[in-house]
Amino acid sequence: MKNCAFFARHGFFDEEAFLGQRFFVDARLDVEADAPLQDDKLDGTVDYGVAFKVIESVVLGQRRYLIEALAADIATGLTEKFPHIKRAEITVRKPNAPVPGVLDYVEVTVTHVP
Repeated sequence: MKNCAFFARHGFFDEEAFLGQRFFVDARLDVEADAPLQDDKLDGTVDYGVAFKVIESVVLGQRRYLIEALAADIATGLTEKFPHIKRAEITVRKPNAPVPGVLDYVEVTVTHVP
């Protein structure tokens, strides 16, 4: 899943919590190649609509100071919801990070193996 976009209020500074900003999330999910994949059925594998809702609930939920923590919580939420995910690689991009310079975004990737 690429570029899942949300408006949220994460960050260390009070202004980030007050003003909010856009966040973008990528989720690379490695799943077990077992019966649901062989049978070509949705049951027992990742429903991307549900996965998006899991990501959304984490991003729009509790404020995190670090995007690393946000990525880790997304990975944990996805692997708890879908136990057949064997590895979740979550990338969070923050385009308007308060840094003293010009850049497109800051980005962090967290890999979670349940």
